[in-house]
Amino acid sequence: MKKMIPIGYEDIRELIEHGFYYVDKTLMIKELLDNRAKVNLITRPRRFGKTLNQSMIRRFFELELDDNGRKIDNGYIFKDLKISACGESYMSWQGEYPVINLSLKSGKQPDYEMAYASLIDEIAKEYKRHSYILGTDKLTEEEKGRFRALMERRAGKLDNAKSLEFLSYCLSKFHQKNVIILIDEYDVPLENAYFAGFYDEMITFIRSLFESALKTNQNLEFAVVTGCLRISRESIFTGLNNLVIYSVLTPGYSDRFGFTEEEVKDMVSYYEIEEKFTELKEWYDGYCFGNTEIYNPWSIINYVKTATIDINAFPKAYWSNTSSNSIVRELVENADFETKKELESLIAGETIEKRVHEDITYGDIHESQDNLWNFLYFTGYLKSTGERQIGEDIFLELSIPNAEIRSIYRNMILTWYDKKVRRSDTTPLFRAIDSGDCEAFGDFISEQLLDTISFFDYAENYYHGFLTGLLKTSKKYSVWSNRESGTGRPDIILKTPSVRGSAVILELKITDDFSKMKDVCREALKQIEEKNYEAGLRTEGYSNIKKYGLCFYRKECLVMKTGA
Repeated sequence: MKKMIPIGYEDIRELIEHGFYYVDKTLMIKELLDNRAKVNLITRPRRFGKTLNQSMIRRFFELELDDNGRKIDNGYIFKDLKISACGESYMSWQGEYPVINLSLKSGKQPDYEMAYASLIDEIAKEYKRHSYILGTDKLTEEEKGRFRALMERRAGKLDNAKSLEFLSYCLSKFHQKNVIILIDEYDVPLENAYFAGFYDEMITFIRSLFESALKTNQNLEFAVVTGCLRISRESIFTGLNNLVIYSVLTPGYSDRFGFTEEEVKDMVSYYEIEEKFTELKEWYDGYCFGNTEIYNPWSIINYVKTATIDINAFPKAYWSNTSSNSIVRELVENADFETKKELESLIAGETIEKRVHEDITYGDIHESQDNLWNFLYFTGYLKSTGERQIGEDIFLELSIPNAEIRSIYRNMILTWYDKKVRRSDTTPLFRAIDSGDCEAFGDFISEQLLDTISFFDYAENYYHGFLTGLLKTSKKYSVWSNRESGTGRPDIILKTPSVRGSAVILELKITDDFSKMKDVCREALKQIEEKNYEAGLRTEGYSNIKKYGLCFYRKECLVMKTGA
């Protein structure tokens, strides 16, 4: 029986105990010990294994005790994993240090009070996990009282802000060893606060929490902080000179988050679905961390699980169901003319070049368009395909990583366009159709095209969908698309509910030569007549029938009518 795929599991102990399939990332422990940085900030996109790796670090290093103070041996977890073959100099660290393990992902709440309370609740849970130290005389009564207040969420703001530093002091005093601090998803409350409108309040609290725990904490052995974005030192890591940052641009830990191609090939081979590898690569490959090619792990495990159930199942955007798309939405909804052109280039498989700078804050997001492109890159919506340096600035050549991310852009654009059309005043369009004003008809469509983002490379079905979307705003006409009529299929038919009203036949054509637009329009009109598209409408009882030929060239539309 094949091992089960661990979707939704984030603790390495559960994976090993339940016999789940595990992509071994334990050599990250060796890398941590080799580097010996005091505070490690590692940034990767959402759902790339950060939480699972933090659990791995915790289970390896932690001198874990139960509620009665008895040691919990986690050595069995690593017995058959890669770290166990690295020698005693590494394995001697196993189970030897007190660990503070805190996730900030719960700080995603609609207002500051709820977000703050949620984070305090997580801190209280970590105090509760270490409450065994209250059963000894190693802490003074005053220290025990402060500990209990934090554990029971009764502490004041100052003690809450210094809670990680105080917990590390207590644990170090009890164990007579320095403490390892693990903080996961540190930027989730900051991202949420930015979009929810209380960023300044949240960053003040997070800064205080981190400074006391990570800056001058004599009880700190080392810390690993993970998140999606690198936030500038000035905003949150003020004066933290012992911080080493490993982003997607740097080589450190490059293959420890996400799956390498070899790991993906091993997985599809294990589950005997090798024939799916090409499709899987097209949809979920494309990332580059440091100099290492990386696949999206969340999408891979979901895709493989689905394929083991139904080998013919289609791929889909699993990642979009879990990752925040707010930044893509911001880019699309606020795009100027130049940004729309760049989005069209990206979706067409081309590249754009942008200056990259990591030292940014959420508050900077609207200060320049470059900041928004940077956010998209560091959050996994773009990948780097090359770089060059001009003076002190680094410029990256950026592209969309894979089919999965391209589908997210497309869906976001379609949603934006649908909302935009519903808000638009299309009265001039229908006035032009009813009056036979071909110039006004064409001008209105051209203006709308200039304000949209195309991702179909100007194929006929793109224009068809675009025009249908506009026409469906009509309160006068019903819209019929590619319905049988006469001896062929007209592209679009508009009909009033009553046959005493009117009907409109629209035939669409495209051209790659601007000078041929008139000729192509005439071809469309000729097709309407030769295929007798109006026959079905006359049979229904319509006598007032207008016929238009439309020709599209990129974002230009020319309209002609019968008899013109």
